[in-house]
Amino acid sequence: MFTAAAESFLKQAREIQEEELRRFASRVATVLQGPEPGPEAADCLQRLHLSVAASKYPRRLDGKFVDLLQAVLCSPKSPEQIQLLCAAILREMSPCNDLTLSCDEIRDTKLLSLVSSVLLAQGNKKAEVSAVGQRIVKVLERRLPEGQSARYLLPVLSNVIRLSPESLTEEQTNVISKKLADWLRYASTQQGVPQPSGGFFSTPRSRQPGPVTEVDGAIATDFFTVLSVGQYYTEDQWLNVQAFSMLRNWLLCYGAKGLKPPNSDDKMGMDRSVMSVVSTTSTAGRLLPPKDRLREKAFEYCQRLIEQSNRRPLKKDDGDLQKACLIEAVTIMDIICKQDSSYVYRSVSFLKILHSRISGDATYARALLPIAQFFLNHGKTAAVDSDAIYKHLFTDIPAQLFHNPSLAFEFVQFCKDNTQLFTETSSIFRQSFPNLFKFLAWNSPPLISEFVDLLPFLLDASTAIEIFHLLLDLPCLTAALDVQLRSTALPTSERACDPAVKPTTCLEAFRHPQYKSMFQYLLRTKSAPEEAPQRLIPLRQLLGSLSSSPRVVQCAETVPVLLELFFRVVAEFADARLINQLVVLLLQRSDQLYEIPAFKDDVYRVLSSQLVMLCKLRPALVVELSTEILEFSGTVGNIQNKEAIFSHLVWAVGEYLSVSYDKRCTVEQISRFFETLEAMLFEITQLRPLASTPSYAPRAISVLMATLTKLAARSQDLIPRVSMFLSKMRTFVQNPAVTSVYSEEDLEEILIRATELMNLLKMPSVAQFVFTPPVDVGSTRFQREVNETLPFALRIVTRLLEPAPSFMPG
Repeated sequence: MFTAAAESFLKQAREIQEEELRRFASRVATVLQGPEPGPEAADCLQRLHLSVAASKYPRRLDGKFVDLLQAVLCSPKSPEQIQLLCAAILREMSPCNDLTLSCDEIRDTKLLSLVSSVLLAQGNKKAEVSAVGQRIVKVLERRLPEGQSARYLLPVLSNVIRLSPESLTEEQTNVISKKLADWLRYASTQQGVPQPSGGFFSTPRSRQPGPVTEVDGAIATDFFTVLSVGQYYTEDQWLNVQAFSMLRNWLLCYGAKGLKPPNSDDKMGMDRSVMSVVSTTSTAGRLLPPKDRLREKAFEYCQRLIEQSNRRPLKKDDGDLQKACLIEAVTIMDIICKQDSSYVYRSVSFLKILHSRISGDATYARALLPIAQFFLNHGKTAAVDSDAIYKHLFTDIPAQLFHNPSLAFEFVQFCKDNTQLFTETSSIFRQSFPNLFKFLAWNSPPLISEFVDLLPFLLDASTAIEIFHLLLDLPCLTAALDVQLRSTALPTSERACDPAVKPTTCLEAFRHPQYKSMFQYLLRTKSAPEEAPQRLIPLRQLLGSLSSSPRVVQCAETVPVLLELFFRVVAEFADARLINQLVVLLLQRSDQLYEIPAFKDDVYRVLSSQLVMLCKLRPALVVELSTEILEFSGTVGNIQNKEAIFSHLVWAVGEYLSVSYDKRCTVEQISRFFETLEAMLFEITQLRPLASTPSYAPRAISVLMATLTKLAARSQDLIPRVSMFLSKMRTFVQNPAVTSVYSEEDLEEILIRATELMNLLKMPSVAQFVFTPPVDVGSTRFQREVNETLPFALRIVTRLLEPAPSFMPG
């Protein structure tokens, strides 16, 4: 957050108009053209930089003023602060058409760094990037004059290889690789000397600077690294730090170039691995090519960093730096091993010892990811069993640190990047999905896109049912994690509970025997398909007190997206048994959702549409699951509370309960469904006293009428019953008790549909063809498009039979 004064300055800078900016730039030009730019010039340039940088819209300055900024930037008389500000303004104006800067003749490394930064900011112009890269390498490959420093150029070189790695030739990369190796390995181990600041007391002391120390205060006995500590640093020590910071990208861009392809002869590969196990000493005595030598020095550097990370730091900041360097070191070792497999055998035992050391310390959790990545990439080459490493990673870390947002993102990203490797090498990944979903439950909005990519890899025939339950219980999981965190934070004295007393709060229930097993199941760390999710019903009710929590509500909003994806993926591999299971569970779980009204409505919407998809995928399930479907469709409460699912299920019955889809469909089955649905339609359309008339969804009434008509067309003994029922709909829609609870438009639609269906039944053969096509045309385009053509067919029949448009059944 900015202070009030800073906010005021930013607001003024954003609101400055072009004309006012032009006048101010003219004033700045006058100041810069003075004999020697001083504090006033610096103040004016700072204000101009703020005005240019504060707006997201590009600011334009006069071409002559841009030329002046370039001239001041390149002038040897300009103070360093003035040069920095000129370069910053020119960068903010990028891309700039009036730019005439060139780095070709610049010898001063500070100025070269500033000019290069302006040129690279012009956009990814390959020619300019290449010119900057060529100049930087040309300066670096020669001995620098006294007072010049290479450390101003390495950040520019990093930008060059990021923007256009191909701009450097093989010869140039060899030159830089040699220098990087020297900077990494041969920096001074003595502290630097402070620069004199001027004045009477500025004479440096005659005593020699002391040696650098380790983070624990011990005197360093090995070569300098980024984890070495000193009060002041020498030039080569700064280069050491910068070289390490750009090492990973350099190796990725240039480390593998020029390498010979790996030998396909297994015996030779084994001989090489044996040699590397026997000889783990440095190869410094041999003359290696520059890239091989850089890998060797980089590997030694990373080993030293890992050893240094074992020291106890005196300062907290040094501890944070240790962890960051450890992650980077393991990552670089992984890259080196990809480029030269002989390093794998020197790394495996080293990293296994490291894993054993840090796996019990939660503060090192992020470092476990690159270690696991290393064993995923090289475990097969080294012939080592890495399951213990994966098991610890997937079991302990999500359960303990799900609430760490940065770790959650990195962990899920790690899983996403390695889905193919995990599914091929280890079953732990899929077995641990309940643990992975804790990250999503606690960090829903930031991780939803990652889980959209991850979910398909977690799904197969063995996990689909359990993941379906887990998705529906995701908000409940969020609430349980909240309770777990708060319970852990309680003092030990407050954690005790009396088993004889019924808990009244979620915190009390967390440790109560009655609820403990339910919490344990919901918070499980691995798949448990044999467990029954129905046991969570009391827990869902108990956790209802947290349903308004913002975190729980946010989590609930992600469920519909994942549910749609779930069914889309499952449809690709599901067999008949799995589809039937899902339909039964869909109907059962519609009664067992976490009590958030908006969440339930969204889930009902998704489940209803996916129910139709499953029925279309396998129409025979209507016959096979007739008992479950009849039970659900025969419950009036489902129309009131779950209208979307009810209407879609009834539509599916009318569409697929036909011998055209399943030869096992009998007249008796059609009659059973007909009687159940007829009773439902009678229940919701019977006339009641005005005060007690309930309102049901007009869609449900229309679907019931259409489905009864379809069933009657397939068993024509039922036609008189349907026709009589439809003829009474006029009385229903005109009753005052009904008109008081339904809109006029809804009643008109119900009446029109009843008329159309009744008229269609007056021609039984036509009705039978429309609603029940013969088996040999059951898969024709006409039948596939029956939903689109049916309304048109109904209208045509109505016009044929009812020339008077005002006729209504009565």
